[in-house]
Amino acid sequence: MRKLALSDEILLTVEKPARYIGNEINAVYKDPEQVDVRFAMCFPDVYEIGMSHLGIQILYHMLNAMEHVWCERVYSPWVDLDRVMREQKIPLFALESQSPVREFDFLGITIQYEMCYTNILQILDLSGIPMMASERGEDDPIVIGGGPCTYNPEPLADFFDMFYIGEGEETYPELIRLYREHKAAGGHREAFLQKAATLPGIYVPSLYEVAYHADGTLASFTPKYPDVPEKVRKVIVKDMTESFYPEKPLVPFIKVTQDRVVLEIQRGCIRGCRFCQAGMVYRPVRERSLDRLQDLAAKMLENSGHEEISLSSLSSSDYSGIEPLVNGLIEDCRNRKVNISLPSLRIDAFSLDVMSKVQDVKKSSLTFAPEAGTQRLRNVINKGLTEENILNGAAEAFRGGWSKVKLYFMLGLPTETEEDMKGIPLLSETIARRYYEEVPKEKRHGKVNITASASFFVPKPFTPFQWATMFPKEEYLRRAYLVKDTFAEQLNHKAMHFQYHEADVTVLEGVLARGDRKVAASILQAYRRGCLYDAWSDFFDNDKWMQAFADTGVDPDFYTLRERTAEELFPWDFIDVGVTKKFLRREWERAMAAEVTKNCRDVCNGCGAASFGTGICPGGDRDRLCAKGGEE
Repeated sequence: MRKLALSDEILLTVEKPARYIGNEINAVYKDPEQVDVRFAMCFPDVYEIGMSHLGIQILYHMLNAMEHVWCERVYSPWVDLDRVMREQKIPLFALESQSPVREFDFLGITIQYEMCYTNILQILDLSGIPMMASERGEDDPIVIGGGPCTYNPEPLADFFDMFYIGEGEETYPELIRLYREHKAAGGHREAFLQKAATLPGIYVPSLYEVAYHADGTLASFTPKYPDVPEKVRKVIVKDMTESFYPEKPLVPFIKVTQDRVVLEIQRGCIRGCRFCQAGMVYRPVRERSLDRLQDLAAKMLENSGHEEISLSSLSSSDYSGIEPLVNGLIEDCRNRKVNISLPSLRIDAFSLDVMSKVQDVKKSSLTFAPEAGTQRLRNVINKGLTEENILNGAAEAFRGGWSKVKLYFMLGLPTETEEDMKGIPLLSETIARRYYEEVPKEKRHGKVNITASASFFVPKPFTPFQWATMFPKEEYLRRAYLVKDTFAEQLNHKAMHFQYHEADVTVLEGVLARGDRKVAASILQAYRRGCLYDAWSDFFDNDKWMQAFADTGVDPDFYTLRERTAEELFPWDFIDVGVTKKFLRREWERAMAAEVTKNCRDVCNGCGAASFGTGICPGGDRDRLCAKGGEE
């Protein structure tokens, strides 16, 4: 019988003890004496969020499919258990074996969101692993980071032995093979890191030299050894149909944020929104075949017992087989008495017809993401959505029986004016009026209900807006108050609700998103001052973060308010994501002129992504254009 790392007395004193006991349906157990490599896969947030992450499900089952590897899971202990573990000196443990994390060969940490950075230090600290990579010895695990935040890993470079840039299905088998050989030969840690750095997508920060100009900008970024690549090229899955996908997903004992089967239908996006990092770094678009998706859906539902299935994609409507896929799922799920969730669908006649079949129209709300309040600003961000599209979609929805609408916007976008800000409540009011124009009184499901949410824009690496400046916290709040006051002036203001994101969190996210290695000292100091679970409003303490920046001599304004030139070397420029800097700069200039770029299914814009040679990049001129970053 497995012995739990926590006593019954401790488990009875903490919230949701099922977070820490493991033993869930479809969890994998192996004899540690019969494997060569033990891998702890970590999500640095609470169990309910980590268990909902598709990437970990894929890598967990893929690594466990290897005979000589046992992959286990680790999540951030909630604050109550964190306190007990420190008081009683209980080391952080993996769920499956309950073994201390420090005993593993690898600690893999997925980095999904900048506001989880202090949680990463919590994981290392509670595990007894030195937080600084330079202080680790031969007996410490290799700490490897993956996920979207690794497209600028530099703020975390001091804490990781290596980063995996790209999609995990590709290089992990080779990395594990290399490590097994290294371990069998009794090789040293440093030698393994140097060998690993030659693998596709592997970045070892300690093997690169960083220099700065007097003004604080990056002067150079160079490898220390001849065999270490100057550019680290992301790795991608070229054939989604044949790639690994878990047919027996983990099933939690307690309610988690995404308590359902997740069916990933494609990767990448054709839309080219200029604010969207995922839309750039996951190019080119790659689809799973319809037959494979239908087979996966049936097996995952059968093997999990879940009562809901959701499609996963940046833009589900752009999947070429969306109609037969959804119609087939509706039929199958009706027989199984399973619900269907269909996020990322455009609001058109087909989608509304489908949603009316799978949702309770009277209770559910429809989601639109105009992102900006005026057409001019939607052109700046290349949203590819006109006001006519939005109003026609809303009219279709209202005629179909919906009366609740959620609208998502951003404030603080490049070139934003007061007219753009006021456009948010004005567009919301126009949509509300459309309800009363389109639906006869006797057919209405009560009054229209509109919830408008605004996040504050954060520029991200590898987007056309990576050159954009941000604003001080006070300016974000001024803009939010202007929008709020304008909502109060509308005829249907009682039917409309406006909410907005935290401004101080936005500023910090901006620093961490585009920071360099100097920011690492501030992250460490913030953690030492008690910052933890910064993504949770109840725990975020902006004063501690600002003091940490002051303690370490780092000016947040340098990363948020400073204008960047076209020639500036960015901390992430050593990464090759396929999409070229030349293309991104050209898109930035088109944004400043409010020019729209067509989606890449209509025309190839020469972004460079076809250089990955998948053979399915949608643009027809890819060989001529992509190789040159879109320029003749």
